[in-house]
Amino acid sequence: MAAKKFYAILAGRVPGIYDNWPKAQAQVTGFQGARFKGFVTRAEAEAWLQNPTSGQGRPSSAKSTVTSGPAAGSDTSPKEGVVCIYTDGGARYNPGPGGYGIVQIYNGQRKELSGGFRLTTNNRMELMGCIVALRELEHRDKPVALYSDSSYVVNGISKGWAKGWRKRGWVKADRQPAVNPDLWGQLLDLVEGLDITFNWVKGHNGNPFNERCDELAVASARQPDLPVDVGYKG
Repeated sequence: MAAKKFYAILAGRVPGIYDNWPKAQAQVTGFQGARFKGFVTRAEAEAWLQNPTSGQGRPSSAKSTVTSGPAAGSDTSPKEGVVCIYTDGGARYNPGPGGYGIVQIYNGQRKELSGGFRLTTNNRMELMGCIVALRELEHRDKPVALYSDSSYVVNGISKGWAKGWRKRGWVKADRQPAVNPDLWGQLLDLVEGLDITFNWVKGHNGNPFNERCDELAVASARQPDLPVDVGYKG
């Protein structure tokens, strides 16, 4: 399935249609209440902007589930016909320089992604790892199994917490403001329409894919001239 090429920004700094992610990202990162979607064609993007409730450009059904508790090693192994995504993220000193790492495997083909920011937090990098992984997902019509050692991310999506926060204007059930609404909003939009399971795995427990993601994240956090995480309000 072709990768997304057009990004429709409904709510952002400058709404409209963008033909590359860096330009689109600049409109939504750090913008509270940002709403956007990616599409294969400009026509689909334009149709969604005209009627964002129509469901244009996405499958009619969406599913988000979770495997609770630590997964055994055999449970995290790549599976035929399933896009397996492993992510990790963290920040030195929290807050401090941070990075994320991603390993994606589909039918024997492996892809690694990573990136970092000069001042950010552990949770923001955990979220960013998932966001980048799903943003770069090509086989959107296939089942996706995402593995993360962040219960913050896994529970936020699978238990519906983040959806509730957004519905209440990014306010939690205890009436306290939700943290990282810019990233949660992006992740919620990316998950919509996917057949995806979020699985919690124990970090630093010998899982080779989780360990590799950690290596990528640490290496990215140590790079010079890291970009600014404009959404971090610390």
